[in-house]
Amino acid sequence: MTPRPLDRLIRPKSIAVFGGKEARRVIYQCDKMGFSGDIWPVHPREDEILGRKCYRSVADLPGAPDASFVGVNRELTIGIIRDLSARGAGGAVCYASGFREAVSELSDGDDLQKALVAAAGDMPVLGPNCYGFINMLDGALLWPDQHGMLRAEKGVAVLTQSSNIACNISMQQRGLPLAYILTAGNQAQTGLADLASAVLEDPRVTAVGLHIEGFDSLEALERLGQRARDLKKPVVTLKVGKSEQAQLATVSHTASLAGNDAVSSALLARLGIGRVETLPELLETLKLLHVAGPLPNFDISSMSCSGGEASLMADAGVKRKVNYRALKDVQRQPLRETLGQMVTISNPLDYHTFVWGNREKQTAAFTTMMEGGYGLNLVVLDFPRLDRCDASDWITTCHAVIDAAKATGAHAGIVASMAENMPEETAEMLMQNGVVPFYGIEEALAAADAAAGIGEAWARPQSAPLLKTVGGEGETATLTEHEAKQALAAHGLAVPKGLTAETAEAAADAAEKLGFPVVLKGLGVAHKTEAGAVKLNLADRAAVLAAAKTMADVASGFLVEKMVGKPVAELIVGAMRDPVAGPVLTIGAGGILVELLEDTAILTLPTDEKAIREAIASLKIAKLLAGYRGAPKGDIGALVAAVASAASYVVSNASIIEELDVNPIMVLPEGDGVVAADALIRLRKNP
Repeated sequence: MTPRPLDRLIRPKSIAVFGGKEARRVIYQCDKMGFSGDIWPVHPREDEILGRKCYRSVADLPGAPDASFVGVNRELTIGIIRDLSARGAGGAVCYASGFREAVSELSDGDDLQKALVAAAGDMPVLGPNCYGFINMLDGALLWPDQHGMLRAEKGVAVLTQSSNIACNISMQQRGLPLAYILTAGNQAQTGLADLASAVLEDPRVTAVGLHIEGFDSLEALERLGQRARDLKKPVVTLKVGKSEQAQLATVSHTASLAGNDAVSSALLARLGIGRVETLPELLETLKLLHVAGPLPNFDISSMSCSGGEASLMADAGVKRKVNYRALKDVQRQPLRETLGQMVTISNPLDYHTFVWGNREKQTAAFTTMMEGGYGLNLVVLDFPRLDRCDASDWITTCHAVIDAAKATGAHAGIVASMAENMPEETAEMLMQNGVVPFYGIEEALAAADAAAGIGEAWARPQSAPLLKTVGGEGETATLTEHEAKQALAAHGLAVPKGLTAETAEAAADAAEKLGFPVVLKGLGVAHKTEAGAVKLNLADRAAVLAAAKTMADVASGFLVEKMVGKPVAELIVGAMRDPVAGPVLTIGAGGILVELLEDTAILTLPTDEKAIREAIASLKIAKLLAGYRGAPKGDIGALVAAVASAASYVVSNASIIEELDVNPIMVLPEGDGVVAADALIRLRKNP
């Protein structure tokens, strides 16, 4: 059953609270923040809570509440949820724990969660095992604890499964205007993606940040990406689960599927949703998105009054996509005239201290830099301690940055290399004037990367919908190498000319038909090289006979193929069934380099030629394909076509494909094509 819209729940005009201590805190927080709607406490014994009349049950309430905080034990929760749904309530927060997240300790946890969902029907429910939400736009807090937020007229929304992380984020002192904080707990019925889509619709929300432990619904995530693009309101995620320990913690905490981390990155990039690595990066990226939205490119400029800071900025950019593009010729002379002869005109730029404290000259220099067409212009500025020092000149620099940004219309930020060196009041002032106050160099560049990545994704045509396949497990069957190659060849993949044979004599006959030299492989052997079931470059009949006899004990038959010439590079193309995204394609360095280099890229499906080319270009082995140190270039066009052929096979067999492994694809010199030297396919017997 599809839940009703979430509008009444997250923007309520009436709130019902159930329970004791936690319910009392909800009322207190709403009063403290000036909630103007009705609040109806429900308690079996109390007559009054914080000056409000208590009701005995859902049936006694004066109306159907828009939002309800249910802060009672897990058994009582289900009955209250059932009554609220029947009454036509707008939605509820289930505070209690002891549901699916505790199934290892409580054997009935899973059954209780199913009962909760059934009781809710089409009434939206957040949780269980969650604190609820804070709506600072309307002062509506279904939140049983302290927080650090203030009322706001507009701002960003942050969503997480973890109530404690939500608490921590509410305490930020970085100048980020928080409009909403929402928690989803177990996502028993309503997941983060649907919740995010709902807050996006609020015209006062500028951007959304998600702390994701597991994707609850691929379809909901696709809808979120599309709606964000339609509304021009960017979404950025902190997706945990890279480490084995994090994956175990995710399963135990949420009982949801975390998915392969590399697949998660590819999926989010396809949908135009940004990704960051840490909570500080999430908050700094949200500040940038709140002020500037997605960036038009990855080019950034950096200015500081210290060569040391310029070096820190340059080094931090090495591992990222951001680009310190060289200055334009028209910028150099104005900068020289403003800053003097002793300053090296470059990007990053150390402008020294010759113009320090001079608002007019600083504004002129910053303006010239911001006229360079950079996606983001940064000025490094660490404030002194306000309790011990005079920060007047630092404030002058801030106003010079503000002046330059307003004069040029460029996106600008001030970066404190250490988070403690940016006063919160200064950060708030900068935000109000359209300049982003960044806490930390790494965080600033992570934000620029994420914002430019969203801009790049939005500039592309909308991707086709992802493959929709039915999950589940079942028996699988493995095709022989010859069968696998023929199946792939039907989709256009180039494979060697080959023949199968049951005996050594027949294999020798086949070799003579194909023409020497040939490769001989034993059929029915999983790891042919280790088992000695592959013999290369056999030059005559006698060599084939001898090779076949040595592998007769391990092979059920033979595959004889025409020997392929020396490749420029060897790649692997594989497919796996991700538990969230379904079948996805992997390309990377192949042959014996697969495990050694771990050089791969992920393609979600369906894909296209542009995405395939970008994925190939991202690989380390792309240097070999481009003709490394005078070696011949590889046939990249044929490689792109080969990857497209493999993708076509996977898409056509999406409901039954379990595994595909084409390794190696031998990339020959430019104009000579590619050849799939080996292939494995596992298919489901009963999809």
